Amino acid sequence: MQQRKPVVALVGRPNVGKSTLFNRLIGRPTAIVEDIPGTTRDRIYGDSFWNGVGFIVIDTGGLEAPEAMADERRTATPQAGSDSSRFLTFIQAQARLAIEEADAVILVVDGRDGLTAGDEEVAEVLRQSLKPVFLAVNKAEHQRVQQDAVEFWGLGLGEPYPISAYHGDGVGDLLDELVKVLPAYPAEEEESGAVGIAIVGRPNVGKSSLLNALTGQERAIVSDIPGTTRDPIDMTIMYDGQPITLIDTAGIRRRGRVEQGIEQYSVLRSMRAIDRADVALLVIDALDGVTAQDTHVAGYILEKYKSAVVVINKWDALEKDSNTLHEYAKTVREALKFMDYVPVIFISAKTRQRIHQVLPTALRVAEARRHRLSTSEVNEFLRAAYDAAQPPSRQGRALRIYYGSQVETEPPTFVIFVNDDDLVHFSYERYLENRLRAYYPFEGTPLRIFFRARRHADEKN
Repeated sequence: MQQRKPVVALVGRPNVGKSTLFNRLIGRPTAIVEDIPGTTRDRIYGDSFWNGVGFIVIDTGGLEAPEAMADERRTATPQAGSDSSRFLTFIQAQARLAIEEADAVILVVDGRDGLTAGDEEVAEVLRQSLKPVFLAVNKAEHQRVQQDAVEFWGLGLGEPYPISAYHGDGVGDLLDELVKVLPAYPAEEEESGAVGIAIVGRPNVGKSSLLNALTGQERAIVSDIPGTTRDPIDMTIMYDGQPITLIDTAGIRRRGRVEQGIEQYSVLRSMRAIDRADVALLVIDALDGVTAQDTHVAGYILEKYKSAVVVINKWDALEKDSNTLHEYAKTVREALKFMDYVPVIFISAKTRQRIHQVLPTALRVAEARRHRLSTSEVNEFLRAAYDAAQPPSRQGRALRIYYGSQVETEPPTFVIFVNDDDLVHFSYERYLENRLRAYYPFEGTPLRIFFRARRHADEKN
């Protein structure tokens, strides 16, 4: 297992430029940027790297208040009971959520607006935390705004950093100081030999109940209130002579009714667990089916080339007939068609139905993840696949496959040498992967296949 990546949270009022700074830090336009408060709604996390330090950035734009409350940014002194007052309460909750998850926090303020009541409310929450806080005064493209940034010393958060998230001015200076307080990643660790299994999914799908069922102990609090478990629980057990580290990620504590924030931060918590795991148990509520948040987590599992098992929980609560399981499995595979190699099992953590299948399946997947084919086996497979279906020519040139080899495990990684890698069509790459899985199942684990151009001795120019 790996050490988790440190997390940096961007907090602040709507429309101060958090999403623009987020895009700047991760190096691509992932977050939607609009001049309308509350725009950010979907994926709000990404990987960043600065001065040798890797970290996850989370944009809290997804926690925006209803649009009616957004007028706070124009109100200097909100009245008790007003929409502005309720909005200040909301952004306090937003800041607390960020603090709970983050190793460091960047408070983004609008230098052109100057110091506002909303900034002061967030700063009050941040001052009470023990987390490092960095104050980014955004939209400081002009010298006047840079000079006026001194007023933000009044927030009591230390030195203000005038930046332009849009142009990149000053961001490097901010990051230079930020990475000094983050734990190093990755860290050198001794191999424990334990298989890391992360239990991930949305709040209230039964992750803690599954943990308790797998360990036979009431080690995790079980409640039907979303967000009961605050912190990941690592627990090492022995199963059939194999040490297993179970990583529970059962969401976060609810603060008021910040529903969207709960969902978004549960994805972040799952990400952090997936980074450290060998196999992810993606737990899905049988009553809800596969939701957008489930597909987000599944996509991250694939993005990180981790192995997975889809666990449909609360199967006992669903009305069924003889065809239900087959039809449900078909629906799940359609929703997660980018992971069609992943086993799907149906359980009830509450009644212990099919619980005995979970760990054997996860260990079987972990074993496939570590499997290595010999070079002779790879080339035997390549010859058979090529003979069965030769690739179509492109621009009058035919793809030639010379030989291949498996160069890595965890995940299984293959390099195939060809005459010209530009001739490899996606459909043929997919064909080779399917044939490779037919040759050896590699159950539940993604494969990486790279094509390298190598000019054969007898090939004509």
